[in-house]
Amino acid sequence: MSRFVGELALAARNLKRNPQRTLVATFTVASGIIAFILAGGFIAWIFQEIREATIHSQIGHVQIVRPGYFEKGIADPYAYLLPKKAEELATITGSPDFKTLAPRLALNGLISMGETTIPFLGEGVSPAQEVELSSRMEIISGTNLSADDKAEVILGEGLAKTLEAKPGDKVVLLATTTSGSTNAVEVTVTGIFATMYKDYDDIAIRLPIDISRKLMKVTGATSWIVLFQQTEQAEASTQFIRNRLDGEKFQTVPWTELADFYNKTVTLFSKQVGVVKMIIALIIVLTISNTQMMNVLERTTEIGTSLAIGLRKSQVMRLFMVEGCFIGLLGGGLGIVLGYLLAQAISAIGIPMPPPPGMAHGYLGQILVTWPLAIDAFFLAMATTLLASIFPAWKASSLNIVDALRCNQ
Repeated sequence: MSRFVGELALAARNLKRNPQRTLVATFTVASGIIAFILAGGFIAWIFQEIREATIHSQIGHVQIVRPGYFEKGIADPYAYLLPKKAEELATITGSPDFKTLAPRLALNGLISMGETTIPFLGEGVSPAQEVELSSRMEIISGTNLSADDKAEVILGEGLAKTLEAKPGDKVVLLATTTSGSTNAVEVTVTGIFATMYKDYDDIAIRLPIDISRKLMKVTGATSWIVLFQQTEQAEASTQFIRNRLDGEKFQTVPWTELADFYNKTVTLFSKQVGVVKMIIALIIVLTISNTQMMNVLERTTEIGTSLAIGLRKSQVMRLFMVEGCFIGLLGGGLGIVLGYLLAQAISAIGIPMPPPPGMAHGYLGQILVTWPLAIDAFFLAMATTLLASIFPAWKASSLNIVDALRCNQ
C-alpha cells in the first residue's frame, strides 16, 4: 500500500515538473469531455422532450384495449369496444404511481365547412380527464373542450388551415355508423390545437366523447389511456396492471410499443452520439499518446538511471500509466464541471432550432446533463488517457539501460 502511495506521489511530482505540457494535456482532455457533455446533453434533452410530448399529447403511459385491437381494429374498431363502466377500472386506478385515466373513442369520417369537405381522423375524449393527459397539446387559438356532452370540436392546426376555420365557426361531421348508415352532427369549433407532429395536426380533430358516441351510435370506448406520475416508474406500474387484468379480455400496451417516432429517433441519435464519442476518444488518445511519448524522450536518461539502480520495468511502465490516469482524472473532472456550467448557461438562453422534418414549429433547445451522461464522460476520459499511456509506458520500460544512460552524452 505504501509503495502504491509512493508511486502516486512520484507520478504527481513528475507532472509538476513540466506544468505547461501537463496543462495542455489536461485541457485537451477537458475540451473533449466538454464537447461530449454538450452534444450528449442536447440529445438527452431531445429524447426527454419527444418522450414527454408524445406521452402527454397522444398516447399516455399505457393503453388498455381489447386483444387484437392494434392489429385488426383499424378496419373495424367498434368490434373491439371496451365497456363504459367496468370493475377493472378500479384495478387500474389503484395501480402504483397512478395519476389519471381517460377513455377515448377513435373515429373517422368527413368534416365539412361551407363548400369544403375533407377526411378527418378523430378522437372522442373526456375534457376533464384529458387536462393532465394532454398537457403537451397546445391550444394555439380559442379554448379547449369544456364538457363531455357539449357539441364542440377542436381542430388540428393544419386541418383548420385547410378548412379556413376559426373558433366560433360551425362545422358538420359525417361518419358511417356501426350499422352501416350515415350519421351527421353539427359542432362548434372552440379551438385550434398543435402537437409536435405536423402530419397528425393536418387531419386530426377532438370532440367530447358523448358527442362522438352519438355520432357513431356506440357506447363505451376503443381504449383507456392511463397516465402515471413519473415516466421512470411506468414500466413497473404497467406490469402491475398487466398482472391483474384478464389477458383474454384486455391487452395492456405500454407507451414504448406505440411511440414509433420516438423509438426511431432514439436509435438514430444514439448512433450519432456513438460517432461523436469515437471521434473525441481518438483525439484524446492521439494527443495524450504524443504528450507521453515526448515525456519519455525527455526523461530517457532518468529512466535509464532508475532501471540501473534496480527499478523494475513493470514499475516504470506503471509509473507512466499512473501519470496518464492523473491527466484523465484532472481533465475529466474539469471537463464535467465546465461542461455542466456551460450547459446551464446555454439552457438559460436557449438554442433556437428550426422546425425539424415532420413538425410545424421550431423550438428553443436546452442541454440536459444527467448523472449517467456525467459518469459516461468521466469513464471516457479515464479510459482514453489510460489507453493512450500504454504504448509510451511500454516504450519507457523497454529502454536499454546503457543506451538510455548515454542518451544525452
